[in-house]
Amino acid sequence: MLALVLVKRYRALLRHPLRGRVTRFAISSMAAATTSAIVFAILYVLGASTTVCSIVAFFAGAIPNWTLNRRWTWKVEGKVAFGREVFAYLVISASTLLALSAATGWTDDLVQGIPAHRGIRVLLVTGSYFAVLALLYGVRFFLYEHWIFSGRSRVRAALRSRRQVWNAARANRTP
Repeated sequence: MLALVLVKRYRALLRHPLRGRVTRFAISSMAAATTSAIVFAILYVLGASTTVCSIVAFFAGAIPNWTLNRRWTWKVEGKVAFGREVFAYLVISASTLLALSAATGWTDDLVQGIPAHRGIRVLLVTGSYFAVLALLYGVRFFLYEHWIFSGRSRVRAALRSRRQVWNAARANRTP
């Protein structure tokens, strides 16, 4: 009985309209994560601090990630909505970057006892970078879907509605 329910849910999921978008988001995220991981590992091997590695690696992946997500995943073309797209993307990116820096720094502190020449330290610290990206994958997709690339600003609409209600109420007042 449970197996039948799971099969029905799986089939419904395969027909869901977000399926293609989630797949394209996963592919663009993997491309960005691969770019970031390569840059992170190279900088870490060269002796840069985990904070510097995280920042440079994150931006190495964030720029192509934004472009791929905007144009390919959500098929947004034309003028960039600075407040909703760029500013919101920067806020989400900065939050992700803080989490990445904290996780890689913490992991680096934990693995200092492992000899550097074995490569295990590089794998563990880079792995913590990937783990944070994987944990934040769903959160970022939700925010991109409903806020950044939605094509409409719910915040702006709410403020406009509030202003219209205030003006209508003011017009109905008697002196």
